[in-house]
Amino acid sequence: MRTFINNATIVNENRIFKGFLLIENDQIVDIQENKEYRGDYDEVVDASGCFVLPGVIDDHVHFRDPGLTHKADIESESRAAAFGGVTSYLDMPNTIPQTTTLEALEEKYAKAAGCSSVNYGFFFGATNDNAHLFPLLDVHRVPGIKLFMGSSTGNMLVDRQEALRKIFRDAPLPVMVHCEDTARINENMRLMKERYGDDPPVWTHPLIRDEEACYHSTALAVELAKTYHTRLHVAHVSTAKELSLFGNRDHITAEMVVAHLLFSSDDYQSLGTRIKCNPAVKSIHDRDALRKALTDGRITTIGTDHAPHLLSEKDGGAARAVSGMPMIQFSLVSMLQLVDEGVMSMERLVQLMCHQPASLFGIHKRGYLRKGYKADIVIVAPHQPWTVTTDNIQSKCGWSPLEGHTFQWKVMHTICNGHHLYHQGIFDNTCRGEALSFR
Repeated sequence: MRTFINNATIVNENRIFKGFLLIENDQIVDIQENKEYRGDYDEVVDASGCFVLPGVIDDHVHFRDPGLTHKADIESESRAAAFGGVTSYLDMPNTIPQTTTLEALEEKYAKAAGCSSVNYGFFFGATNDNAHLFPLLDVHRVPGIKLFMGSSTGNMLVDRQEALRKIFRDAPLPVMVHCEDTARINENMRLMKERYGDDPPVWTHPLIRDEEACYHSTALAVELAKTYHTRLHVAHVSTAKELSLFGNRDHITAEMVVAHLLFSSDDYQSLGTRIKCNPAVKSIHDRDALRKALTDGRITTIGTDHAPHLLSEKDGGAARAVSGMPMIQFSLVSMLQLVDEGVMSMERLVQLMCHQPASLFGIHKRGYLRKGYKADIVIVAPHQPWTVTTDNIQSKCGWSPLEGHTFQWKVMHTICNGHHLYHQGIFDNTCRGEALSFR
């Protein structure tokens, strides 16, 4: 099968240029600038007026499978990914059972092989007492170790100093860390409950999970990584203060997620618990600082922390409503909106969402448009207004904090491993992604 992508404006490796791509089976076999292709092909994709990018790699998702499939599962969320131009994802371990044993890890890979529409990898979860399993992990099959240095969804908190040191010392893979100081959060919650009752209003969420809770924990993780030369990737940086900890060491990197780049604490008034997540969406000052850091080298990846819940589970306030939101279907168009607003360039977006996730985790032959690489490609069109409604949401939970928002960019085509997986609303549910391999 040969697919010819013609009339393309290609965004790749810090350049934007006119050209074409040729796909044969699952690989890119040719990519040329300002040339005409003369040869045979089975399918042509006319990319006139569109931009052709590497498929997005989301380094941080919670697909809730197994054990929480009433709200999401691999089949539904990988479909949402395809609709959004995401061709690969890395899933987190706080499922039921937790992905903290080799058996649970194998079960996840087996499940995804049968139902994931796009490519997949699964983090192994660290606990207070499972570091002895690290040497048994296949470093070519597992992207990293997820560590919760702060309580969040799933009760996987690692809070013993000796356990933390052992994890940082012995990890054979990148350690991706959720950083929040649990003791400070608990004390802040106690004070808010004294003032507002058992379920404080949701706008207190960023006062409970505040800047100091994030900074204190992140600073500890960075210090441990310096001591043990650990490859550390700090998930969902949410404060201006934390940014001072990054940018000086190649083995210590940071992720931002879409929610913290789109929303601020001003939005709790209109969106309520729909934007409640951990770490909390914080002030407009924090959001603007995060946006600025996208272009100055302090941030390495943009993910989503895609974390679906039923709307009924979002009832309540800062104590009762669960934290997390579905974002994977709208991550790319949301960040293209920031391109239009001048926050970052199109080339930088591709670095943060495609190239650097692949390089950071050593994903083999993905994340770039190169000859011999897997044909994971997304084609997007500007000036194609459309509005998010419950009718076009693909996540199983059926809602989004972006409902009613009109985007100017639209995902036109998603190609995964050479398969034309999605085309302007038409989805091929017979396609299956592949397990990612890591160098």
